[in-house]
Amino acid sequence: MDSSLYVFVEDLRGEGVDEVLDRVAGYGAQGVTIAAAYHRARDVTPHGASRVTLRRDGVHFPPPDDLFAGLRLAPPVQEGADEEPLADLRRACAERGLKMHAWTVFLHNTTLGLAFPDITVQNCFGDRGSPADLCPAHPDVRAYAVALGRAAARQGVDSVVAEALHFGTFGHGYHHERCFVALGPMDAFLFGLCFCDHCMRRATDLGVNAEVAREECARIVGGVLDGDPPAQGEVTRAALTAYAGPEVVAYARARSETVTSLVAEVSEAVTSEGARLTFLDATGACKGYADGLPSAGLAAHDSWQLGVDLVALGDIVPSFAVLAYARDAARVADDIAAYQRSVGKDRELRAVLRPGPPDTDSEDRLAAKVRAAKAAGAEAVDFYAYGLASFDVLGRIPGALG
Repeated sequence: MDSSLYVFVEDLRGEGVDEVLDRVAGYGAQGVTIAAAYHRARDVTPHGASRVTLRRDGVHFPPPDDLFAGLRLAPPVQEGADEEPLADLRRACAERGLKMHAWTVFLHNTTLGLAFPDITVQNCFGDRGSPADLCPAHPDVRAYAVALGRAAARQGVDSVVAEALHFGTFGHGYHHERCFVALGPMDAFLFGLCFCDHCMRRATDLGVNAEVAREECARIVGGVLDGDPPAQGEVTRAALTAYAGPEVVAYARARSETVTSLVAEVSEAVTSEGARLTFLDATGACKGYADGLPSAGLAAHDSWQLGVDLVALGDIVPSFAVLAYARDAARVADDIAAYQRSVGKDRELRAVLRPGPPDTDSEDRLAAKVRAAKAAGAEAVDFYAYGLASFDVLGRIPGALG
């Protein structure tokens, strides 16, 4: 069974490329998924050169001039990128017969969002309060995403693992976020919808009355902010129709055309550089990241909330990464099976598991989830992430892979 470990460039610098790859191979993994383009974060790194690591937005390679020349947007460049750490890793992987995948964060970039506020999502009140979330409908963002995908593929990798190549969620990705109003899940969803000119125009072209949808969202969310009781229950299309009306649901559904067409362009660009695209849908993280106890709805059934149409993407993308952030092996199997039903049996599914807290408390539990993922249709199991887990936790991987 194919497998990889998610790895950060900071891991390689702190411990050495050879040392990290020797451990990866010792765990029985077939490759590494390296963070080629990442976002801001503060991580506890138990065996790193520092025990707390600050990460920044940007790419760990020099951006090719021919790809970004003439574009309004170019990726921030990480410190040390001129030393070409990905090229060193590629050579070391080739020597060991390990695969190398480029983990690439596309539209989650606070640095670009703060520098160019107009490219970020705009809520129903006209606020641009999510600087980390670039809008996939904006032409400049779309051109940037295509160039970034091509640039990542050009690093000589087997695949580009695309994170955040869809709409974001309300209340994610900014420092010291505060909300002392009890928003229900549906209220937060409506608050997070983008109503920028580009999103409104694309929805209108699809026959949606975008202005009515915006007015309804502003009316409902504004009412809750003014003291109305928040909506209860899971976000489903039926519940949303009853709560906000059919035009809002139609507007939310229209976002899938924006995402599908963008993913198609990025996939084509990646393929032209000799790699393939693995689409990573963040729904599984939205549901289970905090505690490994995802809410009832399966990730594949709720991905529409991020503008992701898995059925449509199944005709475009050869590979999908499923964030199976759950303590229960049966839930892992259910999520994988639901993805396979959506994208088709001829698409590669890669289950992403966390070998330690909050999802996993033993090698036996990890092994059970690996078996469940495989039985449900996953062709590969990847582990997140080398630098974030202790060596004791990482030591569960060989037994789990069997």
